[in-house]
Amino acid sequence: MVDKKYVYLFREGSAGMKNLLGGKGANLAEMTNIGLSVPQGFTITTEACLEYYEEGEQLPEGLWEQILPAIRDVEDQSGKKFGDPQNPLLVSVRSGARISMPGMMDTILNLGLNPDTANGVSEATGNPRFAHDCYRRFIQMFGDVVLGISSHKFENILEDVKDKQGVRYDSELSPESLQELVLEFKKLVKQETGVPFPDDPYEQLRQAITAVFKSWNNHRAIVYRKANGIPDSYGTAVNVQSMVFGNMGNDSGTGVAFTRNPSTGERHLYGEYLMNAQGEDVVAGIRTPQPIDSLQSENPAIYQQFCDIAALLENHYRNMQDIEFTIEKGRLYILQTRNGKCTASAAIRIAVELCQEGLITKEEAVERIDPQQLDKLLHRRIDDQAKLDVIATGLPASPGAASGKIVFDADDAQRLGEDGQKVILVGTETTPDDIHGMLAAQGILTSRGGMTSHAAVVARHMGKPAVCGCDALKINLAEKTMTVNDIVYTESSEITIDGATGQVIRGSVPMKDPELSDEFQTILKWADEIRTMQVMANADNPPDAAKSREFGAQGIGLCRTEHMFMDPARLPIVQKMILAQTLPEREAALAELLPMQESDFYGILKAMQGLKVTIRLLDPPLHEFLPDGEELAMEIQKLKLTADLNDSKVQEAIKSKESLLKKVRALQEMNPMLGHRGCRLAITFPEIYAMQNRAIFQAAARLVKEGVDVYPYVKIPLVIHHKELEILRQQADEIAQEVMKEQGVTINYKVGTMIETPRAALTADEIAPYADFFSFGTNDLTQTVLGFSRDDAEGKFLPDYINAKVLEVNPFAVLDRDGVGRIMKTCVGAGRKANPDIKIGICGEHGGDPASIAFCQEINLDYVSCSPFRVPIARLAAAQAALKVKSK
Repeated sequence: MVDKKYVYLFREGSAGMKNLLGGKGANLAEMTNIGLSVPQGFTITTEACLEYYEEGEQLPEGLWEQILPAIRDVEDQSGKKFGDPQNPLLVSVRSGARISMPGMMDTILNLGLNPDTANGVSEATGNPRFAHDCYRRFIQMFGDVVLGISSHKFENILEDVKDKQGVRYDSELSPESLQELVLEFKKLVKQETGVPFPDDPYEQLRQAITAVFKSWNNHRAIVYRKANGIPDSYGTAVNVQSMVFGNMGNDSGTGVAFTRNPSTGERHLYGEYLMNAQGEDVVAGIRTPQPIDSLQSENPAIYQQFCDIAALLENHYRNMQDIEFTIEKGRLYILQTRNGKCTASAAIRIAVELCQEGLITKEEAVERIDPQQLDKLLHRRIDDQAKLDVIATGLPASPGAASGKIVFDADDAQRLGEDGQKVILVGTETTPDDIHGMLAAQGILTSRGGMTSHAAVVARHMGKPAVCGCDALKINLAEKTMTVNDIVYTESSEITIDGATGQVIRGSVPMKDPELSDEFQTILKWADEIRTMQVMANADNPPDAAKSREFGAQGIGLCRTEHMFMDPARLPIVQKMILAQTLPEREAALAELLPMQESDFYGILKAMQGLKVTIRLLDPPLHEFLPDGEELAMEIQKLKLTADLNDSKVQEAIKSKESLLKKVRALQEMNPMLGHRGCRLAITFPEIYAMQNRAIFQAAARLVKEGVDVYPYVKIPLVIHHKELEILRQQADEIAQEVMKEQGVTINYKVGTMIETPRAALTADEIAPYADFFSFGTNDLTQTVLGFSRDDAEGKFLPDYINAKVLEVNPFAVLDRDGVGRIMKTCVGAGRKANPDIKIGICGEHGGDPASIAFCQEINLDYVSCSPFRVPIARLAAAQAALKVKSK
């Protein structure tokens, strides 16, 4: 006897049972409990799904025994009997994970139909067309979802029958044609599977439940979970619900609506409906639906009732709702509500306005925004001054604009996208199987479907531009062509789509950076009031520094000076410094670099006036500034083979290049990341850091004299021993004092170090007395802790490690808490114990990752630093991390 409860009637659940019942099941229960007209049913738990896999893809023991009485309960409530020929109960079977995965999972409608029950529905409704239409739909969905028969095979048969009757739309098919479809569909099933289509409703139900469990691990669901960071361990619930029908005549219909516009956030009902149709017709894009506002004139009473329910649900859930509804013979039923998926800009506007309306607090508004989605707001849009060759216009389904080559196949989109090519995925419509191609594409264009079609919903969630329902496009998937006004476009053609206007444009067009909304600034202002960590930026030049300030950075946490040395005008001087045979020669080259470096630091410090600028002294090994050794050797060999060796100029050229090659090979590192770089260079060649320090302090002194507040922070990279920092700090302090004395100014400066090696972290108590700040360089710290070369790992074996679940995520994108994080925590504790005033932060790329920022908050860091365009993400993520810690 199994004691575990796998099955919950809707009235037994609640909104708080989301992890067990899934989001859909919990909402169905909640709507039932607040008295809405919900077709009744039951939910099979996510635990049952997980046990299904634990049992080797077998239904858990005792599950079926709990399903049977649940079916009887639904029969009692509906007054119908499952499998009864006279008064049959039909049900839908839907999945529902705890986190919404729109379009990822499978749905089966009209389950319970067979020849006898189809006739019963026909007689009960007096509508044979309706009954056989339901039956053919059921066979197609069951065949596709449960039996794995490609949907296009059913579609081909459907098109043949429509051609035979001479009609355009499914709704125009006669009862006789629909009966013919049923027979042809059943023949297809027998042909594809070798067994007849199951007529027993209980067998249909068993297979459907099994299929939903299986769908949790189908390819598109796995791709979606990876893209959205959803754990495999969640599983999906199964919702079995009595059917109501929107295709029983012109007083019936179905639709999907949002309580606010999911593209803009405007407080106005937004959605679509179709009369005499079932829900799949709306979301699948088979027929072009009507905007929800049209229902006001078509049926004012139902429209007003729906508006009242929408307001009730939004107030109850305190969030914008995505509502599915059906009208059956003039009665409105609510099939589902869930928090609506929307664009990042809409999510921000909605959160701010819900707060201003008194439904949620500022803290809740901040918590509701996905920090990663802010990145989508920084995508470009079409330049207003651009001349556009608009070839077609569809529905503006997801804002933003993108250019790329046309591709018609999701696999091709993925392949070309991985090769770095920009593509637009084009099709009649998209299906959940296209998820990998949609992820790789710059944007999506479909000839069919509305604003709530699969392409529109998924594109909005991904933050990708989409244009849907563009019926001017004639798409031939077999020949991979798109024809518009008799002009044929192939896969080599380049187009631009504008998801804000619905325009399809020939060729590539100029784009502009976005302008951030007032709501965007408001949500970040609220985040700044909440967070406790500072957010700074990694910037190496004045334009990046200015962009950092524009995005709200509180300073520069990492300015990499080696990037300044790579300037083509400076590189010969840098090489002269490296190749110098004597100290005077090296100092002469450094003297040439000094005014250049001073100019660099002057520009950055001035751009960040009033804020601190953390300048990392030279870090990479010297060979990175020299020519490639192999290329140099080939040049020498070519000269020897092709040039006149008696020519003194040729001899001199060969001699010079051989001397350079000798130096290059002498400096070449076996393992450059662990070699002669960072502070190790300064111990060997102290004159290099001396020049950089002087440049920093001279630039700062000039600005102080000009009345500019400057706060230079000198960062010493790659320290492993306190003696290194002691020596190099003394050098920085002495030069600072010299410059201040020479210039008659006071400079507010600090000296600190990067923590990039395990030894530095583990001996933080010895290093901290010589440091004003620690800055975790988590890129290199991850490499040294894991023993991975980043370039080799990401290019070779790291994807295999993630696929094999050796590692859950890429540790160079999301901080490795158990390894790198543990060492960081040890360092923080030891460093603060030895120097209570020390400031500690992070400047690796993890500084812009929300999950890594949350860890930084947990170990009580003072700041994070990231690339300029990730500063808004970090500001929001830092606030959410502070709220999370506060709530514990």
